[in-house]
Amino acid sequence: MIFITTSHTLAASPQQVKAALLDHAALGRFFNAKFLLVKPQNNDEEPGGVGAIRQVSMAGVTFKEQIMAVNKHHICYQIIGNKPVAKHKGDIYFFAVNSNPIRCQVSYSIRCKAPWWLPNSVLEFFIKRDVVNALKKLNNYFLGEQNEC
Repeated sequence: MIFITTSHTLAASPQQVKAALLDHAALGRFFNAKFLLVKPQNNDEEPGGVGAIRQVSMAGVTFKEQIMAVNKHHICYQIIGNKPVAKHKGDIYFFAVNSNPIRCQVSYSIRCKAPWWLPNSVLEFFIKRDVVNALKKLNNYFLGEQNEC
């Protein structure tokens, strides 16, 4: 089993981060993949929230992820099925830094099981690199919004 955790401070509020990460159709601007919302959230859930299923296409592989839990400081999702990796679960936590409304600490954790033919260290390297780059792009997105004001 692989366990990956990384964190980054963003120039945004926790609410802005949550909204950006639940805008499934636009996630491709941050992550190195294409996203398509294939099922909306369950009834009485916030847009993009619990029950939403997105199709992810990256590196020639297509799979689905489902949003499992959402609250004001947390998003949990998991891959449906065992491809491209098994037992994949992602947890994203976001909290205001020192009560600053426009500074947010994001902690992104992923656990999964690599296919038998792929060494854990290789998969861990690529996943962590993609998540770190996505958080940097997310921060640049928010910095750009602030410069427009």
